[in-house]
Amino acid sequence: MLPSTRTTTVTALLGGVLVAALAACGSAADQARPSPTRTGSAVPAEQARAAAPSGLPGMPPVLDPRDVYAADHAGKLSPAVKDFPSRVYVPNTNSHTVSVIDPATYKVVETIPVGRQPQHVVPSWDLKTLWVNNDLGDSLTAIDPATGKTGRTVEVSDPYNLYFTPNGKYAVVMASMDRELAFRDPRTMDRVRTVPVDCAGVNHADFSADGRYFIVSCEFSGELLKVDTEKMKVVGQQKLPMQGAMPQDVKLSPDGSTFYIADMMAHGMWVLDGKAFTTPKLLPTGKGCHGLYVSRDSKEMYISNRNEGSVSVFDFAKNKLTKKWHLPDGGSPDMGGVSADGKVLWLSGRYDAEVYAIDTTDGKQLARIPVGSGPHGLAVYPQPGRYSLGHTGVFR
Repeated sequence: MLPSTRTTTVTALLGGVLVAALAACGSAADQARPSPTRTGSAVPAEQARAAAPSGLPGMPPVLDPRDVYAADHAGKLSPAVKDFPSRVYVPNTNSHTVSVIDPATYKVVETIPVGRQPQHVVPSWDLKTLWVNNDLGDSLTAIDPATGKTGRTVEVSDPYNLYFTPNGKYAVVMASMDRELAFRDPRTMDRVRTVPVDCAGVNHADFSADGRYFIVSCEFSGELLKVDTEKMKVVGQQKLPMQGAMPQDVKLSPDGSTFYIADMMAHGMWVLDGKAFTTPKLLPTGKGCHGLYVSRDSKEMYISNRNEGSVSVFDFAKNKLTKKWHLPDGGSPDMGGVSADGKVLWLSGRYDAEVYAIDTTDGKQLARIPVGSGPHGLAVYPQPGRYSLGHTGVFR
């Protein structure tokens, strides 16, 4: 990582964390940082409503209790986004820019200067804005997806990653170095409440089907948190059962019963019962397991294995891995998203200054596109869904 001017005390974390940071979610520039702590089928509507769990107050009702991603299927673009041009927005952490790719031509059509060390491009809850998380720049830069132009830049401390509560009431900043979850107004980004955490490296999350709690990964201390959404309070914390565990992306199963947590050092996914919050079990996928992306039909999940240049495919119904696709000439597939029609998986090549476009029918590499240095949490936009939960595009 690039040196930070922040005066956060990190002495207590230096002992066991520095080694883990070498393979961490951060880029090569991240590693130079003084401390790694910053860093199914549809059912009738009446039946679905009757069977759906009681959700977080203000949350849009669950469409299908058997598929939390029912609104994310191909062709279901919200009226709010249907006229947006299709683009792939790539934050380049070392170049302090966002590369904009036209997916029709696989070409970079614009390079946008933003703040220092942009980590993720995050769709807002109402789908109308893309927020660039300038981590070391302590700011969020707005991009208008209708025009591709930047808008205001808002001062926000340590915005490594950004999520939104399912009712749209709060933005939740994953402040890794600040060691806190910052609940903010989703429009002004003014701070509403700070939730301190005693784990190291809060970075990724996903919400339960009813939106009442969310699971957070703590990258550098190998821990998981369970957070009550409405109370804005940590209600559970556990250490993963492996020395040196390094949890990354978090994703809920379509039926809402299971959370999957990618782990770069365990080289697989932890399978967690979020409601019980008992000790999870490990499912090996590949070296450097990192990003998790659900297919448009909610049947499969694509898993990027950054340290071996591959993508594993998990079948939800079969509850097992069914395929593995290797990138030609290797690579470092990291974070990304699925195209609106579900035909292409887009992933950043974190250590290779490139982006990969992968055919989701057979795993064939469609394109390998040069971008800036340290590409990370790219956003494919627009995508189907009624609202955004954040990250690079988690929609419900």
